[in-house]
Amino acid sequence: MEQLPTPRTSKGDADKFLGDVYVDGITSPDSGVVAAFVRFTPGARNAWHTHATGQTLHCTSGYGLVVTDDEVIALRPGVTAWTPPGQRHWHAAVPDQFMTHLAISSIPADPSTGAVWGEMVTDDEYQAAVSQLG
Repeated sequence: MEQLPTPRTSKGDADKFLGDVYVDGITSPDSGVVAAFVRFTPGARNAWHTHATGQTLHCTSGYGLVVTDDEVIALRPGVTAWTPPGQRHWHAAVPDQFMTHLAISSIPADPSTGAVWGEMVTDDEYQAAVSQLG
């Protein structure tokens, strides 16, 4: 057993996130899993992307959403969403609240295929998804 050092909080890359997003990694590189707490400021979102091994998102605070081409799931504390391998999706905070989720995915045999990032979510896509929350 080993206590891992506490990593520094990093700001989400501007080519993957719109708005201010902060990431706290929590796993060892040797664990076979990527897990991080991701904090989205109000209205912040990430780009469309896929994960080779799928991704689990577990909301720990605030109010947000995870969106695929066909579905919008509201993220509130305690809600867990799963996106299967290769499913295109994005996640965000609603316009007037922060949202934090735990993001978990397995590291694939070829780590370079883990997350494939696409285009940024447009304002129209974001507003359309938020409007479905009711």
